[in-house]
Amino acid sequence: MRNIEIQMNNAISDSKNWKLANTEVTFDRESGHSRVYLHGNHIATVGENFVTITDGGYQSRTTKSRLNAILREHCVEGESVYQKRGEWFVTTFLGKDDKVTHIPFCGSFTFK
Repeated sequence: MRNIEIQMNNAISDSKNWKLANTEVTFDRESGHSRVYLHGNHIATVGENFVTITDGGYQSRTTKSRLNAILREHCVEGESVYQKRGEWFVTTFLGKDDKVTHIPFCGSFTFK
């Protein structure tokens, strides 16, 4: 994980506003949610019991890296975003038996 992603995750965990280079975290005291921006585009919202990710309109390596850093820190181990043949997918655990599932990524996804 890149140093900027470690600092980003620390800001999310500490409920703080933070910005470095192209990445920004804003914390909304009223909702208790942290919002993450890359190049000014919203790419994630992290709440107490959920993480919602978006591609912010850009399915770039940097976007995917930031999203995976957030998921590693704030979701269940193994949940991720990956690319196969130019298409983005989400790996998550679904159902009562928490079966590993690969879902096409359609711009946004919420992990609970």
